Amino acid sequence: MKKPDKTKARVQPTGRADKRPHEVRIIGGQWKRTRLAVADKPGLRPTPDRVRETLFNWLASLAGASSGATGGALPGWHCIDAFAGTGALGLEAASRGAVSVLLVDQESALVDQLLKLKTKLAAEAVRVERGNGVTALERTTANSMHAVFLDPPFESPALYEPALRAAARAVHDDGAVYLEAARLWNDEELAPLGLHVYRHLKAGAVHAHLLRKGPASAA
Repeated sequence: MKKPDKTKARVQPTGRADKRPHEVRIIGGQWKRTRLAVADKPGLRPTPDRVRETLFNWLASLAGASSGATGGALPGWHCIDAFAGTGALGLEAASRGAVSVLLVDQESALVDQLLKLKTKLAAEAVRVERGNGVTALERTTANSMHAVFLDPPFESPALYEPALRAAARAVHDDGAVYLEAARLWNDEELAPLGLHVYRHLKAGAVHAHLLRKGPASAA
């Protein structure tokens, strides 16, 4: 079996590291180029456009391998964005054809903004829920999600391990978990959680991981 490509890609950051964007855009699908406002909230750090573009190219490759989908589509996928924030990750998935996307966030102001976006886009596949992202993952039916998006606040490192453990349970064998973190998570520490690194890139201070279930392939 061909060993999964874990070559590290590097995406150059744009602008100053301490300057947060006021908006991000949806990269592809039916809402391509739609701009999403970014609230001025402490700790809110939307995934950069170019990182999301790379991520969804990775996901589309997985979708195409399992279903023959082309053009960056995620047909029939079920997804959860457990720390939704702006909703950019989950809405990108819905734009590309995911049939169900759950957006979860604890901040009432962000949830209100997500509900307005859902209405504006007439996004019937999207559900918005106020609550704890880890709890939402733990309630999810095992092996049911094609994509789990994890972008917890960098200042809350205690969230990562329980979120990853719950995500590993929730994700389908053919699916993937996206993890955004301030450091690289390696296979040795992911293995007890039931995951391994499939793809990785670094963009400025951000480490973006695409994780899959099971142990890493032997060399």
